[in-house]
Amino acid sequence: MSELGLAIKGAPGGKRIVLSCQHQSGVLYSVPGESSWVCSDELLHVHALAGFMKELVHLDDTRVKEAMKRWGLYYRERPVADDDAVKTDS
Repeated sequence: MSELGLAIKGAPGGKRIVLSCQHQSGVLYSVPGESSWVCSDELLHVHALAGFMKELVHLDDTRVKEAMKRWGLYYRERPVADDDAVKTDS
């Protein structure tokens, strides 16, 4: 049986985010896209997912809101930290 939980696999240029539990299973693929050129290869999947969620929530679509509520998902933007703050928080 495969491992349960969330796993990030892949190499620079593309990542697979594997999601598995006893009731659901899927893979989210992240590859370079039109809006992800500004981020490093190592964090491209994070940049793409945060950007996608931001854009999805800003669509202000009732169907999206209902689906997110049904699955207990909520997204809140946070201020982007500067490089020095990120290094000291680690």
